[in-house]
Amino acid sequence: MTATPPLTLTPKTTVHTLLKEFPFLLEFLPEYNPEFKKLTNPVLRRTMGRMATMDTVAELGNVPLNQLIDDIAHEIERQTGARPPVSDVADADTIDPARLAELHAIVKDLHAGKTVDEVKPRFEELIKDIEATEIAAMEQKLIDGGVPDTEVKRLCDVHVQVFADALEGHAPISVPAGHPLDTFQRENQALLQVTASLRKVAEAVGEPPDGAAWARLKGALAGTVERLAEVDKHYLRKENQLFPFLEEHGVEGPSKVMWAIHDDIRALLKQARQTIAADDAALAVSTCLALVKMVDDMVTKEDKVLHPMAIDTLSEAEWIKIRAGEDDIGYAFIEGVPDWPPRAAAAAGGETAEAPVTGADGDLLALHTGDLSLEELNLMLGVLPIDFQYVDEHDRVRFYSEGHRIFPRSPGVIGRKVQNCHPPASVHKVQQIVDAFRAGEKDTAEFWIDLRGRFVHIRYFAVRDAAGAYRGVVETSQDVTDIRALEGQRRLLDW
Repeated sequence: MTATPPLTLTPKTTVHTLLKEFPFLLEFLPEYNPEFKKLTNPVLRRTMGRMATMDTVAELGNVPLNQLIDDIAHEIERQTGARPPVSDVADADTIDPARLAELHAIVKDLHAGKTVDEVKPRFEELIKDIEATEIAAMEQKLIDGGVPDTEVKRLCDVHVQVFADALEGHAPISVPAGHPLDTFQRENQALLQVTASLRKVAEAVGEPPDGAAWARLKGALAGTVERLAEVDKHYLRKENQLFPFLEEHGVEGPSKVMWAIHDDIRALLKQARQTIAADDAALAVSTCLALVKMVDDMVTKEDKVLHPMAIDTLSEAEWIKIRAGEDDIGYAFIEGVPDWPPRAAAAAGGETAEAPVTGADGDLLALHTGDLSLEELNLMLGVLPIDFQYVDEHDRVRFYSEGHRIFPRSPGVIGRKVQNCHPPASVHKVQQIVDAFRAGEKDTAEFWIDLRGRFVHIRYFAVRDAAGAYRGVVETSQDVTDIRALEGQRRLLDW
């Protein structure tokens, strides 16, 4: 007599768990839906399959969720003689206390000195049947319960290592020159040379620092830190161009983890500058060495996790769109990034053909207080000394202004959820603003920050139609450093 399969099928059952329990489904699913042929790729199964759940798969295959689960259950019954139990998803706000306790225990063990390798098997078992968003919810629950976020962030390396091990031994990626992955890889090669130089200078100063060496090498240390700071362009292209396309395929976990580490690296860069300027040799050296390790580790994570996952997930058309927006942000450590694909080929294929200059034929848009062509409107918006971005009522980014920007944006942001356009540490603030605007509780919000020595004013405005219905948010950013310094009056032209 065949025993009832122990696995219960739910909308949150992952592909990894499903195929581990019922390997024969690897043949069934690609025949069931052509979109599922990607599962025949072992790399994709070991990466995306660990995150993709039944509801994600149903959406990707454009199949009703209940039908997908029922058809899978029917196939399991046909193959094994026993139909697996099926359950609706639990309340999204409900967190399993046992899972939460185990996650807290892992955090405590990391704090107590256990290594990533020691806790990794427990973490992998913990996350095998839940989404990355649920992991984040549990982590937030720990923080809300009083566990410092610095402790919870220790899980980042464990989370990423689970995927890195799955890709051990994966062949190096070979793509044409100018392909976004080729550019990322070239930058990483140059980046490792910069971190090697920084390590060499920091170690030459010594721990504890040698006074004479510090006096001799302080300038070199500061210069190398500034050189390393170029890595921000590399990270910005990941965050604004690559991550949005992965999100469209349900791949969010690794990108959120990496973005959090990007912000840690940015914080260390700032600290390195400050400690060098303050002549604190000991702290400067320790900060620089910590910075080198974190940046080098990120290179490894990109090579082992992000790049293989991306090349197996995204289509050539998506890579072409990613390439089209890269120049807007710029590149780190390298020059002369070639066109890819060649412009003639791209135009022939219609992949990257630029939009026509709208409004050139004289057609005007009837605005409330005048008429403008689309060309005139675009030109006008491009010269305003304010960055702004419009997010619609569905939380999707619909527009951003061009020209010199305080916060970089690129075409990959269009259509992206605004919650995914901000660092993980500030998402809760964005959500709080959007929720208050949508509920009609607030109409504006503002912040002001010091950014690289400039005073930046950031404002959010609720957009409502004539009936008062919420239609989205306009975000503006303005460098007001020079405005704040104005005194007296200027009533005459003075060029």
